[in-house]
Amino acid sequence: MTTQILPTDHPELLRKGVEEAVRLLLAGEVVGLPTETVYGLAADALNADAVAKIFSVKERPTFDPLIVHLPHKSELDTVADVPEDIAPAIKQLVDRFWPGPLTLILPKKPCVPDIVTAGLPTVAVRASANLVFNRVARKLERPLAAPSANRFGSISPTSAQAVMTELGGRIPLILDGGACMHGLESTIIKVRNVGETKPRFVILRPGPITPEDLKPFGRPFFPGKTKPYSSKSPDEPVEGDGIESPGQLESHYAPRTPLRVVDSPEEFTPEPGKTYALLSYRGEMDDGYMDLTDWKQIQVLSPGKGKLPEAAVRFFFALRELDKLGVDEIIAEPVPLHSGIGIAIMDRLRRASHPFRTP
Repeated sequence: MTTQILPTDHPELLRKGVEEAVRLLLAGEVVGLPTETVYGLAADALNADAVAKIFSVKERPTFDPLIVHLPHKSELDTVADVPEDIAPAIKQLVDRFWPGPLTLILPKKPCVPDIVTAGLPTVAVRASANLVFNRVARKLERPLAAPSANRFGSISPTSAQAVMTELGGRIPLILDGGACMHGLESTIIKVRNVGETKPRFVILRPGPITPEDLKPFGRPFFPGKTKPYSSKSPDEPVEGDGIESPGQLESHYAPRTPLRVVDSPEEFTPEPGKTYALLSYRGEMDDGYMDLTDWKQIQVLSPGKGKLPEAAVRFFFALRELDKLGVDEIIAEPVPLHSGIGIAIMDRLRRASHPFRTP
């Protein structure tokens, strides 16, 4: 199969690209589309045969559910039932964060094929803020299932060329919408009403919508194994260990090269004969990592002051660049966890380094 990349940086080019994407989607094909988080591999979410192609192209296990992207936020009730007890909270979240990088877990409607939800009674749903993705979904007039456009478990793509590297020859079309705005996958939450003044938001996958963003609307917390990433999370009971949403597998977003998170410079001693690359947060000598060894390459996420949003945007790109080098190991500095999207970056680092991460 020949994979075509079509530009969208001019109104006429955008129109042609959208038309071609919709033509393929109506024919049951899959296409690479930009979102504000990462590039997605899209198919008609209500066509089980088309969705099956997503799993085949990505080599993704069918027990890992997909996110359904709506053409418009007002169409939530076409794929999901909103329980009455959490309806006010869901409305607030949709009004505030949609379109945008917040995914909600809700009971699914019968029209959503089981292959989309991995047989679960719930569906992960959001509305994308990306212009190109939005145009395609609205012209198609159907929701799109769209996990990241990469082979399963590998580094998420944040550019059309990265999609081509991952899936070239496997899909017919990629629409080039430029670099992604956020660079990390959406935040996924489940809303619980326990009869209190504010509902509880179970953060199943941290992302661009941070706990601080969610706090005005409820009580966010991290269940189970993600809980240590938030020092201020309330002491909540751990929920089941089963997969409830995308992005919950222990090993995910990983380079081919072994990656290790080193919490402090003192923990790293280079082994003779081994080659290393560094994923640095700020690229500052004072942080103690820059001169630990003769690094083959250093990729800096946010030079100088260390701005977490900038680090998030560059994260997957930098990881992909280091993975090309053929070194024996990538060493990653930690990023601050005290607030904001640092929690999400460390979540991706932890999963990318499994089982190579330090205790």
